[in-house]
Amino acid sequence: MANIGIDLPGGLPYQPWLVPIVKKRTDNLAIDDPHIRCLPDNFIRAYGMPHLLKFVHTPSLLVMLNELNAGYRQVFTDARPLPEDPTPSWQGYSSAKWSGDTLVIDTIGLRDDTWIDWNGSVVTEAAKVREQIRRPDFGHLEVQVTVDDPKAYTKPWTVTLNQRIVVDTELIDEICLENEQSLQHLK
Repeated sequence: MANIGIDLPGGLPYQPWLVPIVKKRTDNLAIDDPHIRCLPDNFIRAYGMPHLLKFVHTPSLLVMLNELNAGYRQVFTDARPLPEDPTPSWQGYSSAKWSGDTLVIDTIGLRDDTWIDWNGSVVTEAAKVREQIRRPDFGHLEVQVTVDDPKAYTKPWTVTLNQRIVVDTELIDEICLENEQSLQHLK
């Protein structure tokens, strides 16, 4: 996912301060990209990466396992209230409930300047993210993501990220720093 807002008319509605930052990151092949530096990707960006995600669902918890750096995200599916002052983290704090056949996940508490695509678009600590995940057929997930982040964007925006289900496979440990030899060439 080079540009998460590519299908939005006019692109992502960046706040003025973010426009030159994204332009610089895009023009310079984003050598300061956290992904390239082996830091975790948040869940928004993970949907657009080539690494597999595995969903493990229990009645009260959805765990998303990311094979890159053995990352994880936990989503409480008991519709508990979100904390008033969460400690910012890569994956934030998520609570979900079912609405018919759609899982609706609300997330807050993301870290500032957390990249969501290769262009260097970000979310900040002010972000409220809603995912609506449904399975239109056996082989696919449809993930509608709405980002409301007044610190980074002039208005909320929504994209749909289509995911293909891979069955009969296992996650493979892909530890970024293990035998990493590219970073030295990016300086």
